Amino acid sequence: MMVETDTGKQVPIQRWFRMALLLSLIFFGACSDTSESVSFSRGLKTTPAAVQLNKDEDQVVIGNGIVSLNLSNPEGYIIGLYYDGTQNILNNKNEEFDRGYLDVVWNENGKPGIFERIDGANFSVIEASDTVVEVSFLKTWTASMKGSSVPINIDLRYILRRGDSGFYSYAIFTRPPGLPAVTVYQIRIVYKLDEDRFHYMAISDTRQRKMPTAEDRRTGKVLAYPEAVLLTHATDPQIRGEVDDKYQYSAENKDNSVHGWIAEDDSVPVGFWVITPTNEFRNAGPVKQELTSHVGPISLSMFTSTHYAGKKVIIEFDEGETYKKVFGPTFVYLNSAPSKTQFKSLWSDAVEQLSNEEKKWPYDFIGSKDFIPPSQRGMVSGKLQVKDGGGMAQPAKSSYVGLALPGDAGSWQIESKGYQFWTQTDKDGSFSITNIVPGKYTLYAWVPGFIGNYKYQINVVITPGDNINLGSLVYKPPRNGPTLWEIGIPDRSAAEFYVPDVYPGLVNKLYLKDSKNGFRQYGLWGRYTDLYPKKDLIFTVGVSDYHKDWFYAQVTRSTKTSKFMPTTWQIQFQLENIIKGNYTLQLALASATNSKLEVRFNKPNSNPPYFTTEELIGDDNAIARHGIHGLYELYSVGVDSNQLVKGKNTIYLTQSNAKTPFEGIMYDYIRLESLTTIK
Repeated sequence: MMVETDTGKQVPIQRWFRMALLLSLIFFGACSDTSESVSFSRGLKTTPAAVQLNKDEDQVVIGNGIVSLNLSNPEGYIIGLYYDGTQNILNNKNEEFDRGYLDVVWNENGKPGIFERIDGANFSVIEASDTVVEVSFLKTWTASMKGSSVPINIDLRYILRRGDSGFYSYAIFTRPPGLPAVTVYQIRIVYKLDEDRFHYMAISDTRQRKMPTAEDRRTGKVLAYPEAVLLTHATDPQIRGEVDDKYQYSAENKDNSVHGWIAEDDSVPVGFWVITPTNEFRNAGPVKQELTSHVGPISLSMFTSTHYAGKKVIIEFDEGETYKKVFGPTFVYLNSAPSKTQFKSLWSDAVEQLSNEEKKWPYDFIGSKDFIPPSQRGMVSGKLQVKDGGGMAQPAKSSYVGLALPGDAGSWQIESKGYQFWTQTDKDGSFSITNIVPGKYTLYAWVPGFIGNYKYQINVVITPGDNINLGSLVYKPPRNGPTLWEIGIPDRSAAEFYVPDVYPGLVNKLYLKDSKNGFRQYGLWGRYTDLYPKKDLIFTVGVSDYHKDWFYAQVTRSTKTSKFMPTTWQIQFQLENIIKGNYTLQLALASATNSKLEVRFNKPNSNPPYFTTEELIGDDNAIARHGIHGLYELYSVGVDSNQLVKGKNTIYLTQSNAKTPFEGIMYDYIRLESLTTIK
């Protein structure tokens, strides 16, 4: 059935009804009268409207006079997002299911991975008042879904509050008894914005720019890794010839709190921001690297993934295993500026809004009983010291201390099922971890400047209202003797080593003047062959400078026949005396991808090598994805003194697997320690 609008144009009755819902929400929002007021980024003040909820058979519309959210019923897709009376912020060119949605990547019984947009089957209203509306879209797994839908019950929630310039979303994952086994690789919420309006992306104070379009990518040249495209036909000549890759815009969890887009060419520029006030529901700890926003324009709310870590961080559920976890809430914030010239102010306003959200966390307005409110959470405090060898204990300042599910030391970096709670110590090593969800945890830590991982040996059990003080804790990092020499800084990153200049034809201009993020340029792995076309890297202790002479990654060498060769790096050093006993070579790795590390002392061709990882190690893809670290690994190699000689010694480090440009190792830190016992 069709209806005729006041312009004489005929539209479908369902579309007409939706338009009427939206207009009524905007109208009622403008006319509502309360004594409160709210200040917008453009400097205007208005009276907050009551929150309105309307629904028909295929759509739910929630509005508060500032924001209107249109949701498909009962699936729960975000099909429309309207701010301050403007047009849909999401991409109307996409199908309704492809604008805003929750998705899961999973597989069952070793079968190929499945990408699944989560469809709700049952819509319900959790709360509806003048001040807040919360709605639920629930998918309940049944045996008939086996093989086609992830065997988890998923409740997707949206919240709109009075006076808020944005909305909250979260998801409750539940596995009751009896469900089949499953492996989960990724959980996220995706927002696809109006590509005709949103061109300027911002993910930090320094990482923001006008971006290519999706069409620029489609007409470009795909490079060695499919996510990387050379923009050969970009519409904007200032962008033409650059490289675009979504992984160039990754960030560590601890820094991935606000990111988004600005419609900078609008007469009144509008900003769209994904704000994550806590990392407690994300996987793999504070330095896990993750995607943010990228060309589309797309913004992501990432909860768990294998990015920069590989299959070690997947979530595996056994048959019948029960589970419950709340992912989120996160906040989508919308703002505007008075004029085009002030569009960059929207970023600083979004950062201020992040601060406001962090102060409100954990939220006290969430309708699900599975979200633990502030009054039901606990706290752990203490003081961490570090005692390296026979030295005095000293404050472990700026150390990372956190709670995660019980496991071995360092296991938090591959843990994805439970919640994690992290903080950094102050200058005297004191720490306080607040707002902890009740449960059983292990307390973990690592100290920048020292190798290894700390684990508190007694599990920490949190009950509602707990305030536990663990007192003084002492971390004794691995050490078997005094340092003879060292290369690098033990900080779980290869950033201090030599990061080469980008190829002139493969530039992302954002990083040309940003030395801190220079490693994010595309194709840097190829520079190794340019610098060492025939002979590999040789580092001489006491002469070489690791800032200049130690390449950031031990990669393969390409040949003229487009094949790849293993590489062997040398560390040359002098020993004045050899005392019989056991020396120790500490090898701390910041990353590894399909690599086999072999270590030899003074005999480059000895077979078998003195030490080898035997199996291929690492699956984090940090080299290909422009990361400066992946998963941390420490190898303490005992070295019999008969391997060493008086005078010049050489350690040979070989990465022997060479099939592509992307196999390789990033070293964090290398140290040779003298002996501990005398025979």
